[in-house]
Formats: sequence, C-alpha cells, structure tokens
Amino acid sequence: MLIINLVGLGLIVLIIWWFWLYKAPSTQVSDEQYKSEITLVVADGIYQPAHISLLEDKPLVITFIRKDASPCAATVLFPDLEISADLPLNKAFSVQLPAMKKGEYAFHCQMKMYNGTIVVK
Repeated sequence: MLIINLVGLGLIVLIIWWFWLYKAPSTQVSDEQYKSEITLVVADGIYQPAHISLLEDKPLVITFIRKDASPCAATVLFPDLEISADLPLNKAFSVQLPAMKKGEYAFHCQMKMYNGTIVVK
C-alpha cells in the first residue's frame, strides 16, 4: 500500500512540474542581428524554443519541424493573429507572421497541450 501511495505522489509531482513549473528554452531576436526566420522544433510534448522575443514592427517567419507524431502536434494556432497551420511530420513548414505591436502573442496546438509565447518589445 505504501508503494502505491509513493508512486501516486511521484506522478502528481511529475504532472505539476511538467504543466506548471517546467520552463522551455527561449530565444531572442535582437535588432543588431535581426533574423527574419527562426526554426522551432515540435518534439517531446513541447515547442523548442517555446518563448520568442523580438522587437516591435518586425515580421517573422517561423519554420516548424514537427518530430512528434502526436495528432495534437499536427496543428499550430496563433489566435491573436488569426493564423493556423497544419504541420507535416518530419518536414519543415514555414509560417509567416506579420509585423506585430508590443505585447504577448500566444501560440499553441488545438488542445493547448503544446504552448508557446512571442513577446514583442
């Protein structure tokens, strides 16, 4: 009985870490070395990088490489920009984002299990 309780407690801790405490890698697009394109990998239940910072009024192309066969990973949505795209498995697919004003723009899969943020400064 004690082993079952410890396993259950361990799973609860793992779920809390994965959904609320884990911080995915981030990348920043600076003005001096402004790149108009970033490659983002969809694998292991996350976007890598999941947080992108860039300057205001700069368009951006995000090239997604989907390595995760999960059906949830097949679509990416940018609700504030009214953009959605179906991502092919193991192939690069680019999404053109317009120049954006200051703020935070979320992107995620259709079930919101994969999450990312674009912060425009």
